[in-house]
Amino acid sequence: MADISNIVKSIQNIMRTDTGVDGDAQRISQLVWMLFLKVFDAKEEEFELESENYKSPIPEKLRWRSWATDDEGLTGEELMLFINNELFPTLKELDITTSNAYAPLVKGMFEDAYNYMKSGTLLRQVVNKLEEINFDNLSDRHLFNDMYEQILKDLQSAGNAGEYYTPRAVTEFIVQMVDPKLGEKVFDPACGTGGFLISSINHIMKSDVKTAEDKKTLEHTIQGIEKKQLPYMLCLTNLILHDIETPNIRHDNSLSYPLKDITPNERVDCIVANPPFGGTEEQGIENNFPASYRTRETADLFLLLFIQMLKPRGRAGIVLPDGTLFGDGVTARIKEKLLGECNLHTIVRLPNGIFAPYTDINTNLLFFTKGEPTKEIWYYEQPLPQGYKKYTKTKPVKLQDFDELKSWWNDRAENEQAYKVDIDTIKANNFNIDVKNPHKGEEEEELTTNEIIDKIEASMSKSVELLEQIRKEAQE
Repeated sequence: MADISNIVKSIQNIMRTDTGVDGDAQRISQLVWMLFLKVFDAKEEEFELESENYKSPIPEKLRWRSWATDDEGLTGEELMLFINNELFPTLKELDITTSNAYAPLVKGMFEDAYNYMKSGTLLRQVVNKLEEINFDNLSDRHLFNDMYEQILKDLQSAGNAGEYYTPRAVTEFIVQMVDPKLGEKVFDPACGTGGFLISSINHIMKSDVKTAEDKKTLEHTIQGIEKKQLPYMLCLTNLILHDIETPNIRHDNSLSYPLKDITPNERVDCIVANPPFGGTEEQGIENNFPASYRTRETADLFLLLFIQMLKPRGRAGIVLPDGTLFGDGVTARIKEKLLGECNLHTIVRLPNGIFAPYTDINTNLLFFTKGEPTKEIWYYEQPLPQGYKKYTKTKPVKLQDFDELKSWWNDRAENEQAYKVDIDTIKANNFNIDVKNPHKGEEEEELTTNEIIDKIEASMSKSVELLEQIRKEAQE
């Protein structure tokens, strides 16, 4: 059994000595396209055993087995010429009009990928290290899944603009509460590296998948969209590692299509997501949304998309920052729409440090069902484990931290952590759903630094919207 952790560290160290690779994001991007080819080659071996008629979408000379597996094969300048002049140009331009179901997958992976390495000798060393991992070996594969999660965390430490790795404990808890079933369409329109989709796959596999036909159904009902190339590449590889043969993931911006054009056929049963927040969308994106809801705040636009994408009785579990809860103006109108069209039955207030070390922004989990208006909202203030002042990188959140909340979920009663607010109170407060825990004393209700920053940001955002409105009216 390979020492996966040391292999990945060795690969990263080799890349650090190459003059063409600059920083974590490029190192991970470089690693991912090679990983994809190796993982896909292992899957193709399975396909070939299952069907003698299987034909690879990758030309024989470019398949991993043809150039990578011989540790004394292509190297140096010869390897670089092969990668840059044959492998990449061919895979970027694969013909996807053929009947081969895997051609779009391979082309999508390489469309915006790059070979950053300059040294063919170092590239050969990386390839030889990857060859020490055997994806046919179940132990190696399971260990690598854990290491892959570490790679994703490394990527997020280089991220910005609200792109944060969602801890596995959070994705699993949300999925367990939404409880997707086999045959239901599960969608993440900002799927990043695929954490929510993987949790959904594992959840449904555990309870509902009994036959090969069930597995095919599962594959076709798990859907995601990711705007950025590197997370998209990571997501595809992640899903293939989890035995999803043809991942239904699109490289696109979910917000770049008119909301009114979403058809009943496109609607889904479950949405599980942590949309980007704290950033703004490119100019013109807001025009895809009704005039009274136009904003460039990403989290607000995604909330509108979630409402529109759900089928009647569809369920959602999402992560949102405090700023959305207390925001006014357009944000308040979006919340009014949410509460009118959906039953926002639960808000979980998360403690500090859940997303450490990437951000300390205060965040919440919102759970709602489409098709009936909200009558009351239950709040649950998730406590820190005993002895913790906050979560940190070395003391991350664990799934068992949510055990008490899960016990409370189906038999709700007010207590030190739980309280409810009726819809009339929410309406009277201009749809501010940032309601503090009434069981806490005044001294505990003082605003934290991050809450003050959130409120200032929301106020500034409102000011910008007003200025834009005044400018538009002046021009007219």
